[in-house]
Amino acid sequence: MLSRTTAGFIPLALLLPLAGIGLCTGPAPQPQDAAFRAERLAMVRTQIASRGISDSLVLRAMEKVERHRFVPAGLVPSAYGDHPLPIGYNQTISQPYIVALMTELLHARAGMKVLEIGTGSGYQAAVLAEIVDTVYTIEIVRELAERARERLGELGYANIVIRGGDGYEGWPEHAPFDAIIVTAAASHIPRPLLEQLAEGGRMVLPRGEPYGTQSLLLVRKTLGSMVVEDVLPVRFVPLTRDP
Repeated sequence: MLSRTTAGFIPLALLLPLAGIGLCTGPAPQPQDAAFRAERLAMVRTQIASRGISDSLVLRAMEKVERHRFVPAGLVPSAYGDHPLPIGYNQTISQPYIVALMTELLHARAGMKVLEIGTGSGYQAAVLAEIVDTVYTIEIVRELAERARERLGELGYANIVIRGGDGYEGWPEHAPFDAIIVTAAASHIPRPLLEQLAEGGRMVLPRGEPYGTQSLLLVRKTLGSMVVEDVLPVRFVPLTRDP
């Protein structure tokens, strides 16, 4: 079992382009949903609850969202493993524990409007959408944005709004947001995101150098200023910008 201090690290091999793995444009055929549910429940019990995640809303969301529908078809047998997986374009679907931890740190609740930077496969957005009212999510890789939009639509998530584009500037038309989650690492906390965070809101993001050791931060906005807590070391793909 990984310790809390190393759980977020991504093996560098997983950050390389996919070779010989077919990417899903929608849910892959699934022969045994009952078996996947058993794997999912075991994932929550052994990887998430055992590491201290206790928010019942987060645990239920992680039990419900079918992670195997968000990974490339060739990686479906590994969907519930204790590690991230590549999804193409040098991007990954995060380790289940990290998804749960970041969701719990946001204090996600019904009635909230959340901004996600880095849609990826759409898995984190789906977990949030099981709890909050609306998820606005931005993905800079347009192909991933389209695949996530198709996949989430097929799965019936009507409360997720996806946009292809540069997430650094946020989504000011829909601000302020009760919470913001960033799933790629920047060298600093983007000022536009802090400005779009509602008073009393929370933002969770990794900060650090690309492919090096980074820190997962919890940012609380209080009286217009930010209070920053360093949660644990992680390793995420870098936050990229439009040219």
